[in-house]
Amino acid sequence: QVQLVESGGGLVQPGGSLRLSCAASGSIFSIDVMGWYRQDPGKQRELVATINSDGRTNYADSVKGRFTISRDNAKNTGYLQMNSLKPEDTAVYYCNAVVRDSKGHLQIYWGQGTQVTVSS
Repeated sequence: QVQLVESGGGLVQPGGSLRLSCAASGSIFSIDVMGWYRQDPGKQRELVATINSDGRTNYADSVKGRFTISRDNAKNTGYLQMNSLKPEDTAVYYCNAVVRDSKGHLQIYWGQGTQVTVSS
């Protein structure tokens, strides 16, 4: 079993910055993909950014140039640096990981979510 623990959410003014962290622990051989998704009440969960084990990244158009995803493979930890935050970035942010176990099996895990509120 694998656990993902997020941290770093909170309240920030428009134009401000936050850094989210996602620490993975448990039966991990490797993490193929780490990602961040977000969800507003009444809306579908949407992709924010993903990063592969080789460092390739993918971003939603709405966050390109403002958010940066990164990961520390030695620590099984992912990060999302969010700059120039806008009120429309307000949502619950979820960490996601595609984990490979020692037998080569892949499984998707989700964190519990962390609230990000952008408001003056």
